[in-house]
Amino acid sequence: MALTQEQGMTLVRLARSTVDNFVNGSGTPDDEEWSAPFLFEERGAFVTLKKINGDLRGCIGFPYPVKRLGDAVVQAAISAAVHDPRFPPVQPDELDGLVVEVSALTKPEELEYRSPRELPALVRVGTDGLMVSAPGASGLLLPQVATEYHMEAEEFLSQTCIKAGLMPDAWLTDRVTVQRFQAEVFGEVSPRGEVKRELD
Repeated sequence: MALTQEQGMTLVRLARSTVDNFVNGSGTPDDEEWSAPFLFEERGAFVTLKKINGDLRGCIGFPYPVKRLGDAVVQAAISAAVHDPRFPPVQPDELDGLVVEVSALTKPEELEYRSPRELPALVRVGTDGLMVSAPGASGLLLPQVATEYHMEAEEFLSQTCIKAGLMPDAWLTDRVTVQRFQAEVFGEVSPRGEVKRELD
């Protein structure tokens, strides 16, 4: 499902209001107030919070379409703000210095290959996000991460393995499963400012 600019703005505004209200102790949005049908379609989603200088402040989401898109964005927004184990909870005085980004995902698909060395050729940098799984471990990197950090396919695979708590070269073994997905990404240009499409 391709999202329009207006729908992307709706997702970002929903994530922003959720973060603002939750951090300020005002609760969460009521889904009965949703008027857009696309918010009720099941789809994976991630919410990313960044400081104005681009530093990450929180990023959590749902890789699989197990929730309605609106619910996924609301829950991911709360988790990114207060439950990302890499950061302390966002405080009210930080809100004016954060920009909000929403990624709406396609369903992850397992990559098929005869040899792990074929994997880099199957990864479309700037288009694909990656998820690496092994017994007791999994990690995911959104597609925009590769472009933001100027990664080639091999580095992107290695960094996804590291995110999963694995050795960087784990993708070269037959002990891991590699999946790819795509994302439509919309984000604030400035805190509570204009929303632009960042990736599709």
